[in-house]
Amino acid sequence: MLKLGHNTIERVARFGYGARGIVYCLVGGLALLAAIGQGGRAGDSESAIRWVLAGPFGAVLVGLIAVGLLGFAVWRFIESVTDADRRGTALKGLVVRAAHLLSAAIYTGLAITAGSLALGLSGAGGDAAQDWTAWLLGKPFGLWLVALIGLAVIGGGIAFLIKAFKGDVTDRLKLDADHCRWAKPIGQFGYAARGIAFLIIGGFFIAAAWYQASSEVKGLAGAFAALRAQPYGWILLAVVAAGHFAFGAFGLIQARFRHIDAPDIDRTDDAVAAAFRSVT
Repeated sequence: MLKLGHNTIERVARFGYGARGIVYCLVGGLALLAAIGQGGRAGDSESAIRWVLAGPFGAVLVGLIAVGLLGFAVWRFIESVTDADRRGTALKGLVVRAAHLLSAAIYTGLAITAGSLALGLSGAGGDAAQDWTAWLLGKPFGLWLVALIGLAVIGGGIAFLIKAFKGDVTDRLKLDADHCRWAKPIGQFGYAARGIAFLIIGGFFIAAAWYQASSEVKGLAGAFAALRAQPYGWILLAVVAAGHFAFGAFGLIQARFRHIDAPDIDRTDDAVAAAFRSVT
């Protein structure tokens, strides 16, 4: 019988927030260096993990990142199915919980990639998003589904931007007003940068549906490249890259101070426990 106490789940969640924060600090830092011509590479999460792998104790560090990302995926799954954050069953709450479930799937995939790299089981890698987009475009109504995915990603970007504008990024942090004063702008900057990246990535999916070409789909690296290609693009890239570094830094703040109301899995209803057991 699966038994996970709330203390264990909280530790897993905090480790997960920390791992995600480190990854985005690396993503943003490397992209910022690339923008100002000091080396680095404007890439995605996987490329940042590969950069760690190439350094001292790379396999060990990437292995720890993999475990942390898997922990974050587990926490996102628990958030979604148990409503640990009390989002409720209204439309807004259900949308957020669905987004958390999707996040769990994405970070599970990234954790598997990182684990494979740590164990030396992964090669140069391909573009998974383009691969499954090509598969989807070959199916009935696939073009419309790809377009809907693009709209959903754009919707996520708008949600990030609204959150940054409203400034409620610290609502779930266990910090007093004085400490929130410095944490809040970091979070706002980070969420705004992620929002911009999501808008661009969503646009790529719309273009893929319009042109019926999976090659149009690009991830974060493509979003950075699109920014760099604009007039004064290095400035745009530097700002958004710095924002991703801020998003990572805010993740580290969340790892320490986020309020995590973790349930005892063995005390949840049978359906939730069965769902959790099915992915462990």
